[in-house]
Order: sequence, then C-alpha cells, then structure tokens
Amino acid sequence: MPVRPPVPPFTRASAAEKVRLAEDGWNSRDPERVALAYTEDARWRNRAEWINGRDQIVAFLTRKWARELEYRLIKEVWAHGGDRIAVRFAYEWHDDSGVWYRSYGNENWEFDGDGLMRTRHASINDTPIEEPDRRCRWPLGRRPDDHPGLAGLGF
Repeated sequence: MPVRPPVPPFTRASAAEKVRLAEDGWNSRDPERVALAYTEDARWRNRAEWINGRDQIVAFLTRKWARELEYRLIKEVWAHGGDRIAVRFAYEWHDDSGVWYRSYGNENWEFDGDGLMRTRHASINDTPIEEPDRRCRWPLGRRPDDHPGLAGLGF
C-alpha cells in the first residue's frame, strides 16, 4: 500500500502541509490524480451525495469539473488532532453560461496510518458573484505561494 506523507498523528505543521497538498491536487482538476490520495474504499459525503470508493470519486470529480469551469480552490486548516483534520475552504468557478460562483465550505477528514484519506464529509454553500468580485485570480493550476489564503482574503 502506498504511503502519502505526511501521516498521522498530525502536528499543526504537518496538517497544514497535508491541506496544501490536497489543495494542489484539487487545483490540478485531474480526477485520477486526486483519487490516489484516498483509500480504495474511501467514504465521502459531499453536500447531499454519498460517494464510496475511488471509482466513484473519479466519476464524481469528472462530473464536477465538467460543470464547475475555471475552478480555483483555497483550503485552510481549522483544527487537527490524531488522524483527523478539519478544513475550511473557498473556491470560485463559473458555469457554462458564464455565471460566476464562490463556494464556501467545511470538510472533516479522517486518515489511515499511511496518510490516505478514508473519510471526507463536506458541507458547501454556493454564492453567485460578479466577475469583478472574484478573489481567486491566478493561472489555472496550483495557487502561487504569494497568493493570499482564506484569512488574507478576509474569508
């Protein structure tokens, strides 16, 4: 079984590293790459949808990024302890008609001993925004190190 450092138990620094690695993965918008961070039998609750296992994760993310265009995400540690990390996040995207949204949410993560996520619970709210109000402005892909995080943006 592959090990995905950092592994539990998490310190503040290792939790922040794990969160940034997750953010980078999701900003790649590559469902296969993202799914490798989860156990084969991972369980998710994403909004009102239940997702079980890597195959369903890949299918879910493929649908998500076909609908949420120009997706850019920022994640931040809220709390951590043992094998769990609580995260808050915001991401911006537009639909196929050009309407922009900012999605805010919280996630609760639980990891196995190899650093693979086995449980993810996500609660998310979408807010329509005008294009000039966007705050996640960088070329598609990894958020640059000098781009503000959530706290720096006032989220």
